[in-house]
Amino acid sequence: MIKILNTQQIRELDKYTIEHEPIASIDLMERASREFVNWFVQHFDPLKKVGVVCGTANNGGDGLAIARMLLEWGYPVNVWIVRGKVAETDDFKVNLERLRSKKIEISEITNEADQGLFSDRDVLIDALFGSGLSRPVEGIYAQAIRCINKSEAKVVAVDMPSGLQADSKSAGEIVEADHTITFQLPKLALFLPQSFKYTGEWKVINIGLSKEKIREAETDCYQITAKDCRKLLQPRKKFDHKGSYGHALMVAGSFGKVGAAILASRAALRAGLGLLTSHVPRSAYAIIQSSVPEAMVSVDDGDNTFSQVGDLEKFSTIGIGPGLGQAGETAQGLKNIFERYRKPVVLDADALNILALDEELQKMIPAGSILTPHPKEFERLAGAWTDDFDRLEKLGNFATRLKCIIVLKGAFTTIAEPQGSVYFNPTGNPGMATGGTGDVLTGILTGLMAQFYSPVKAAILGTFLHGVAGDLAAVEKGKESLIASDLVEFLPKAFQSLYGE
Repeated sequence: MIKILNTQQIRELDKYTIEHEPIASIDLMERASREFVNWFVQHFDPLKKVGVVCGTANNGGDGLAIARMLLEWGYPVNVWIVRGKVAETDDFKVNLERLRSKKIEISEITNEADQGLFSDRDVLIDALFGSGLSRPVEGIYAQAIRCINKSEAKVVAVDMPSGLQADSKSAGEIVEADHTITFQLPKLALFLPQSFKYTGEWKVINIGLSKEKIREAETDCYQITAKDCRKLLQPRKKFDHKGSYGHALMVAGSFGKVGAAILASRAALRAGLGLLTSHVPRSAYAIIQSSVPEAMVSVDDGDNTFSQVGDLEKFSTIGIGPGLGQAGETAQGLKNIFERYRKPVVLDADALNILALDEELQKMIPAGSILTPHPKEFERLAGAWTDDFDRLEKLGNFATRLKCIIVLKGAFTTIAEPQGSVYFNPTGNPGMATGGTGDVLTGILTGLMAQFYSPVKAAILGTFLHGVAGDLAAVEKGKESLIASDLVEFLPKAFQSLYGE
């Protein structure tokens, strides 16, 4: 897992690296700037006119070093230094002297910034504050940010967009970057929806900070990687048989929503389980029997809705919710399952909507179950939030209260476990914002749980594979044309991509 550290930990990591590599702080700054420039020259033509907007602390020092290096690459570069109340750091002073020896225009912004200040630049590099900021930007710095945002130039932020706090809610003026190039480790704010307006697309670059210190650092926040998921895969053995991979029950579908049951059932089978029984209303029997021939079918007493299901003991896990509807008999049927089945289950869609209306029913959810709400479903369950950090806190509290794993769907799908750890999934794309993709996720998670993956491992691996399948499908089908069944089609290749890493 990639650790997500707070700003104080990052400062300690810098200090430790300087002391124990050992390396002078100015040389570490040089290394970071060089890595930034290596990325920059691959993305911007050297004919583009570049402006570097610097503060007077170490992020500004990075900016000055970057400007010098871009000059050496042949870019036309101008530098603006914003001088407010922040004192010059020693490394800033060194890089300023190095830059002054070059043929370059350096301007200072001290009292007032003209809105058209950067109008002739094609690209602006924001090196005002970086990730160390802990309060809203004021005065001349706020004016400079407004000028950056008024410009039509592409904006690239060094480490973090100036004004955006890494670990807490931000206020005031914030640079609206098209790209953010952050150093060594991702910052928490980068994963949150409200930050995207400011970060644009972001990338982490390795600047050689101490691996030993990173290993020692304690955190509850992680980014999932393909390497992590490859380690989670349970290899198949020569004499395994279908009984080795579990038997899942999928309780899904209602009149007009049988497609959700089909998608979830197909995904569960593609996720590798041994046996699947799909429980559907009587009217859906012929549809699902012909659409998912690999599944056995259990037929409900109700013609159009789920009301009850028979013996549950033989099942390794149960997936409940896709296309289920919220009829009174369905809510009673969900309660009946909870009363008789105490192994972890997977809950999605209408199962979550039923739970949102009944706190007593929430208390009956088997410990270790996986809930997969989208943001609106989560709001119904946990209440409204004021900002993304508040939502993150609610997510953790809700997982702890229910003793369940919560998979909050969306870009950087967020997985919270009862013990307090949070995992961000980097796979997936906006083409997956279409009906039925959540049903596919439910099927994948149910399929993995049936194979006796622990709930947390199933949530991490299943969410990652779901996103990879979406990414592979988008390459071939295009994001606009992607549909949920494409994810089922590309799930085998998603598994293969892990084995091939």
